[in-house]
Amino acid sequence: MTKIPTRLLIAASGTGGHLFPALAVAEQLNDYEIEWLGVPDRLEQTLVPKSYPLHTIPIEGFQTRLGLKTLQILVRQIAAVFQVQQLLRQKKIDVVFSTGGYIAGPAILAARLQGISVILHESNSIPGKVTTLLGPFCDVVAIGFQETAKYLKRSKTQWVSTPVRFSFLTPQPIDLDIPTDVPLIVVVGGSQGAVALNQIVRQCAIAWLATGAYIVHLTGEKDPEANSLKHPHYISLPFYDNMAGLLQRATLAVSRSGSGTLTELAVTKTPSILIPYPFAAEDHQFYNAKVFADAGAAYLCRQNEISAQWLESTVLDLLKSPQKLEEMAIQAVSLADVDSASRLADLIRNLVKK
Repeated sequence: MTKIPTRLLIAASGTGGHLFPALAVAEQLNDYEIEWLGVPDRLEQTLVPKSYPLHTIPIEGFQTRLGLKTLQILVRQIAAVFQVQQLLRQKKIDVVFSTGGYIAGPAILAARLQGISVILHESNSIPGKVTTLLGPFCDVVAIGFQETAKYLKRSKTQWVSTPVRFSFLTPQPIDLDIPTDVPLIVVVGGSQGAVALNQIVRQCAIAWLATGAYIVHLTGEKDPEANSLKHPHYISLPFYDNMAGLLQRATLAVSRSGSGTLTELAVTKTPSILIPYPFAAEDHQFYNAKVFADAGAAYLCRQNEISAQWLESTVLDLLKSPQKLEEMAIQAVSLADVDSASRLADLIRNLVKK
């Protein structure tokens, strides 16, 4: 008799911080039938359909002040619960997995109404509103930072770190013309880029380049001055597909501190200077970065406190201190579990068995 495969719905939408961990878990469940729940016009439209059937619901998060707009969002969220219920019945879904964000709300509520088990992964140090509110309705909330458990006393939590794509766990050569024996500074503004951070970096770059270092600066696509600095050792790109290889090669990263980026820095043993995105919900990027700074894996500075002089001198000091960089690398790798994706997949498998 042919065995019927387990049917899994993954609800993950928006940024790479939500999508890449979910894709990493999906890679571990290739014997499952996987359906994907997302939102129109977000990153999943590019990343998901080539591998999994994508279903979308037209919702958005509660990011506005109370008013008519808030009521409209609430109505769409309630309607989305019923839409997801219909999808769960139609596809005969056995278990639901979400990486949080506003897509998780309808997915969790619909699963509970259908009596279907749910696992939620919270990658940030400070849990988001959806996790705090709906975590108790989940069978387990898997967490990326051990410190997060203290904010989720009403939920059953289990630390699994944050999954990264398989490419980060194996050596990946890069196709950039960079000698193997020179320091490489990688500047990462996150999936949306970071214009303010870019401007400060360009002020510092000449001093860094004068040491013989190379710079790969990922500017994002919204920086009007992205090509304003010209130097043979300075490589400016809006984005780069092979982030695994780039961070594996990096001597030092200057970066935002989304949870996914931090995990990638950790598993590639990359020392970093972290400048959190100042408008992140609940200021979660600052608290993510603080975990790394407190562990000695990174330096931390808020955007409104940073100066080009401080950033320039801090990088120069680190480039002169290989021992300090090695100490930071050791501390970074201690903050992540390279087996996170398989551990999370095992949680899903065990939940289905029960």
